[in-house]
Amino acid sequence: MDAAQLSGAAMVTVAVPPGLERARLAAGQVVDPEIPVVTIADLGILRDVALVGGRVVATITPTYSGCPAMAQIEDDLRLALTEAGFDQIEVVTIQDPAWSSDWVTEEAREKLARFGIAPPSPAGEVLCPRCRAASPHEVSRFGSTACKALMVCTSCGDPFDRFKEY
Repeated sequence: MDAAQLSGAAMVTVAVPPGLERARLAAGQVVDPEIPVVTIADLGILRDVALVGGRVVATITPTYSGCPAMAQIEDDLRLALTEAGFDQIEVVTIQDPAWSSDWVTEEAREKLARFGIAPPSPAGEVLCPRCRAASPHEVSRFGSTACKALMVCTSCGDPFDRFKEY
């Protein structure tokens, strides 16, 4: 008998622990403190949310080691989960695997561009977020934060940050 012939009662389902979806939703809505138009989930910083022995365990990965925003992200995660009704919260920071700009969602890339930040590009192509011209000039390897570079558009002349690829 194949699965199409099984009754609903005979199908295997995986139960989601009560509260897990609420915890994931709350954690996933935490905004990045340095780029408030994207969430830590959008950027791939939020790696996992689980319920373990009655506590919420949120796992995060910094965009680069030494990122000064991580303490604020941890505080914001704790606050969001507390406001969602959880009182036992653990935030775990992992470095392995190292964060990759490949983890940035397509939606986040669009949000970054609308905000005036050139998003990371798998092909390494940098477009001015204002006029969409290619081949801007890098002014500084470090922009407003260490995970961004300062660029100037060779077409419209506007300065902008580029989120670096890692």
